[in-house]
Amino acid sequence: MLRESEARDRAAFIELFACPEVHTYLGGPRPRDELERAMPEVPGRRPGLFVIDLGGAMIGSITLDRRDAERPGHVRPDGGDAELGYMFLPEAWGCGYAAEACAAALDWFADALPSEPVVLCTQTANSRSMRLAAKLGFTEVERFEEWGSEQWFGVWSSVTPSG
Repeated sequence: MLRESEARDRAAFIELFACPEVHTYLGGPRPRDELERAMPEVPGRRPGLFVIDLGGAMIGSITLDRRDAERPGHVRPDGGDAELGYMFLPEAWGCGYAAEACAAALDWFADALPSEPVVLCTQTANSRSMRLAAKLGFTEVERFEEWGSEQWFGVWSSVTPSG
């Protein structure tokens, strides 16, 4: 289930950001003590952020944010593409939850902004994320170097091209 963040999610958010496995391809984990001090009582309460809830517990989060126009990778000439992001706790990996939750978020986005594409960027070394992008229907636009690693940049659209 996708839902808004609540106070009970604070510990799971701290775990997501402090977990070395989760941040292998995201620049490394943040120190837990720093997160304990900085994390608000209700973390992630903003438009475009969803908590993935399984049986009443947070197992991950999904974001739909605007991609910074200064970064490489765009499908719109002025930048600001809607970008899908996701993080799951390791115990939820390999169960299909990411595909199900991301597909639900993409469906929500397609209903809200029907003709707008969504982009996704991941390190090519992140095989799980590459498989998820393909499963969700993202198509490669380009590859580029960023943060010292090769990045895969793809696009998804709810609009079916007419042939």
